[in-house]
Amino acid sequence: MKAEFRAKRTRAKIHGTVDRPRLAVHFSNLHIVAQIIDDDKKVTLCYATTVGGKMTGTKAEKAAKIGAEIAKKAKAAKISKVVFDRGSKLYAGRMSAFADAARKEGLEF
Repeated sequence: MKAEFRAKRTRAKIHGTVDRPRLAVHFSNLHIVAQIIDDDKKVTLCYATTVGGKMTGTKAEKAAKIGAEIAKKAKAAKISKVVFDRGSKLYAGRMSAFADAARKEGLEF
């Protein structure tokens, strides 16, 4: 229940535009999905996921790899600044590893 309120509170303040699209991250028990979304056009500009891949390591290591991958794809799409949408997750552990890896590759948020 708290997670739902946290997600609504977080997303109420976040809106992706053409200049600063939204970087949405979702962690399930097995996989990680990250998308860069333009909310004005309601379109996904690029995404990275562990689904279908043979990625090994801990969940934090997978999060770091996906963070680096989404940053590289954002650079290829000429996106340098995003608004970070962590959803219902607290900024710790896997979320922190994801964000640090994305920042290290040059994504600004």
